[in-house]
Amino acid sequence: MTRRLEVWGVAGIGEVQPGDDIAQLVAAAEPALQDGDVVVVTSKVVSKAEGRVVAMDRLDAVTLETVRVVAERGDTRIVETRHGFVLAAAGVDASNVPRGHVALLPEDPDASAEAMRKGLQSLLGIAVGVVVTDTFGRPWRNGLVDVAIGAAGVQVLDDHRGRSDRYGHALEMTVTAIADEIAAAAELVKGKLDDVPVAVVRGLDATEDSGQGARSLVRRADEDMFRLGTREAMRAALLARGEGAPGAGPLAAAAAAPTPLADRPWEFVEGDGRIVVRLTGERSDAALTGAGAAIGNLVLALAVDGIAARWVPGEPGSSTIAVIELSR
Repeated sequence: MTRRLEVWGVAGIGEVQPGDDIAQLVAAAEPALQDGDVVVVTSKVVSKAEGRVVAMDRLDAVTLETVRVVAERGDTRIVETRHGFVLAAAGVDASNVPRGHVALLPEDPDASAEAMRKGLQSLLGIAVGVVVTDTFGRPWRNGLVDVAIGAAGVQVLDDHRGRSDRYGHALEMTVTAIADEIAAAAELVKGKLDDVPVAVVRGLDATEDSGQGARSLVRRADEDMFRLGTREAMRAALLARGEGAPGAGPLAAAAAAPTPLADRPWEFVEGDGRIVVRLTGERSDAALTGAGAAIGNLVLALAVDGIAARWVPGEPGSSTIAVIELSR
């Protein structure tokens, strides 16, 4: 068990440029590193060194880096990246980079950490761990915290399952994210505005060359109980698709409603704060039943998006089945 830790920021790294060797920069700034130390590096400087700072609109960059939208609220977009990370704006960051540019996350943070670990071993003759960090929000809790997105030579997870506590109770659920705890501790001495992108953690008995990598921190899709945001999950149910279609609008939900007919002899016409539902084919019980199901889906989908809907039936014999009045 670790009884005492030392954590300090490394001064003198300076502005990192494309092509810089971060291991060389760290070795020059902190030559007294020891075996067992953990070097914690902010992903922003890794991105700079690896040429991942690009001239691009931020929203375009978020779209480029997104493989799945989890939730959207106004300008805030929670997404999954190709790495498997779920976070705001795909980790795209416009701070501390030239105007008009954004920093993308490293292509392979685990590989970046391994390269730095090997570089420090070659330069200083020591065995250290390396953790690459980024800042994530957290469900159910306010505030941001640094977590590990890349790791090498560090025990990433500590699985307590099967061990017993002092009372003899077997632990069944506890798996500690050691690499995330290292990242959070290091952020206390790095800060967001102090130009200290590297920290050292000493005294932690968690350095090992296990090859786990931070990838092992990403929860598998089949174990993810919160794969979509609340609205997106409700919309997915209305659309009757396993993955849902978070970007689909309420009319898509209406079109997904079940109908006893092969075709859909009705249409939804938007305009002037209302939606008119009209028959486009023969009036029949089946057509009215199907249109009613579509209207029900539409009203529910509008409610998911925070839009109140009041609908009134059309005139008897008219091609207008209903008029749906909208209000926010």
